[in-house]
Amino acid sequence: MNPDVWLSRNAIGFDCLSNDEKSAILHFTLLWGLFEHKLLECKGSSRKICELVKTWETRGILNFGKFTESLNHFKSRYYCHGELTGYFKGLNLRSNDEPALVENVVSGKNTCEADKISALLIIIYRLRNNLFHGEKWGYEIQGQLDNFIHANQALMTALEMNNSTSRGD
Repeated sequence: MNPDVWLSRNAIGFDCLSNDEKSAILHFTLLWGLFEHKLLECKGSSRKICELVKTWETRGILNFGKFTESLNHFKSRYYCHGELTGYFKGLNLRSNDEPALVENVVSGKNTCEADKISALLIIIYRLRNNLFHGEKWGYEIQGQLDNFIHANQALMTALEMNNSTSRGD
C-alpha cells in the first residue's frame, strides 16, 4: 500500500497537510540523517553540535551569514515582545540541550556567532526529536512548514560549510 494513502487513513491530520508540508518533512528526515552521519559521527546530541561548531571556529570556516535567515525565523518564533513564547517550551529542551544558551541566543542577549549557530542547530535537533519521538503528532504536524523549510536550509548550509573544508576549497 502507498504510505501516503495509509497515513491519510490512519494518522489524524495527515490528509490536511499540503504537498509542500509533506515534502519539507520528508526532506528534513533525509537531511537530518545525512547531517548526523557526516557531521555528528552518527551520535546526534547538543554536545556533539557544540563540538562541531567549535571545530568550524577553530578551522576558521565559521560563516554565520548563511544561517541568518533561518536563525531569525526561529528567534521570532520563540521570542516576542521581550519574552519567550509558548513555542519555546514546546522545544522540550533538556538540561543537556544547553537551554540557557538557546534562550540567550533567541532573546538576542548572546550575539557570539558560534553560539548562534550552535543554538540554531540545537533547535533543529529538538525539532528532529519532537518529530521522531511523536511530539509533533500531538497537533497533527500542523503549522510546521516554515520550521522545516528553515531547518532544511540550515542543515544544507552546515553540510556545505563542512564539505568546503573536506575538499580543500
